[in-house]
Amino acid sequence: MSQKSLIPNIKACVFDAYGTLFDVHSAVGKYDERLGEVADQLSSVWRTKQLEYTWLRSLMKKHVDFWQVTQDGLDYALDVFGITDKPLRDDLIDAYLHLNCYPEVPDTLAKLKDGGRQIAILSNGSPAMLEAVVKSSGLEDLVQTILSVEMVGVFKPDPAVYQLAVDRLGVAAAEIVFMSANAWDAVGATAFGLRVAWINRFAQRSERLSFQPDTEIKTLAELPDLLGV
Repeated sequence: MSQKSLIPNIKACVFDAYGTLFDVHSAVGKYDERLGEVADQLSSVWRTKQLEYTWLRSLMKKHVDFWQVTQDGLDYALDVFGITDKPLRDDLIDAYLHLNCYPEVPDTLAKLKDGGRQIAILSNGSPAMLEAVVKSSGLEDLVQTILSVEMVGVFKPDPAVYQLAVDRLGVAAAEIVFMSANAWDAVGATAFGLRVAWINRFAQRSERLSFQPDTEIKTLAELPDLLGV
């Protein structure tokens, strides 16, 4: 994978939501004092199990929406740490509707939109979840289209999910750049045929797969220059 390679001729910028635009660990961060020393570990287990359940359900063809998966992942994590505080559980799951967006997100989206690119979200999240977190982060005027996997009834990285961007935006796959901070999602979109920028926020290793994203950057703030905006 080349780092910081220019990606020309892009008409639409499509963003993953969780981990890319929104900090998934900010939900636990709001209640870290109530959770104590296990807060960071619990957040990690919650996120890991949430993703595992999306992959398992897709393979088993037993789909439920991401809101249910997120609750199931949280309940698993709470059980791991022996936490039975129902009010805390309810506060944590509600916080997932009000995740913090990363600091560079509003300015980056504004630059891309002003530069004439379509701005869309393509996410595992249910429509209600995505609408809530976009609103709570004040991004309603910047995000033009919200695409949820509920439109196809299967989670990423199924190709049907990435096809949604092509079908709903009316733009060829080669004219769409997809951004994700999740390496598995970035390679999934690459395998489908989208142009892809992997937002490697946490200095992760590249996936050992033959299809690699077009470029790798550390934050979304680097994106406008890569697109010539």
